[in-house]
Amino acid sequence: MNLLLLEDADFVAADRAILRDRRLHHLQEVHRAQAGDTLRVGRLDGAMGQGELLRLDAGEAELRLTLDRPPPAKLPLTLLLALPRPKMLRRVLQTVAAMGVPRLVLLNSYRVEKSFWQTPFLEPAAIREQLVLGLEQARDTRLPEVLIEPRFKPFVEDRLPALAAGSLGLLGHPGEHPPCPRAVEGPVTLAIGPEGGWIPYEVEKLAAAGLAPVQLGERILRVETAVTALLARLF
Repeated sequence: MNLLLLEDADFVAADRAILRDRRLHHLQEVHRAQAGDTLRVGRLDGAMGQGELLRLDAGEAELRLTLDRPPPAKLPLTLLLALPRPKMLRRVLQTVAAMGVPRLVLLNSYRVEKSFWQTPFLEPAAIREQLVLGLEQARDTRLPEVLIEPRFKPFVEDRLPALAAGSLGLLGHPGEHPPCPRAVEGPVTLAIGPEGGWIPYEVEKLAAAGLAPVQLGERILRVETAVTALLARLF
């Protein structure tokens, strides 16, 4: 945890917060903090700054806060991601939040198993938990927007063109395609498929919505690796 994220319920005054949950345990067991220590803090979806630890005991920690800095800028990106398998989904959500993606669309695909849509990791609270872990890692406070689209064709035909309007539309897909561009300036809409890739029908539909296929080379990457590689290359 590189940033102690505070939620509205933690505040007992404008410049005071009380912690009693896993963050308290982290202060005790990982930071081994003591009264008087200064910690990096941020308010969820708000400003960042410092927190002076006024009191730390077995049941709670009290901090005096100075929140005077904005969080880091988000990437100019909308990321479309074919729903990964549940265990990978948790890691991908953390990566997406850590890398500064402001909007994530979890999308169906022919190669996405139907059972994946039944996972409890798609519950709003479970998604939020993983996003918060990513923000804590990267020292950010603003939660990404996560949209869930279990119907591929209606989303791609009816909503994606407007969502991608005014951006560079890219479709990550192995094959004889141009290489993914580097150091892009301006907004991007990027779609990354499931393990095994998009099927030809899906590639055609996404291309018709304005997303041009690009590739990273001959190697086939896991979804979580492809996300990191493509974002690092683009931005």
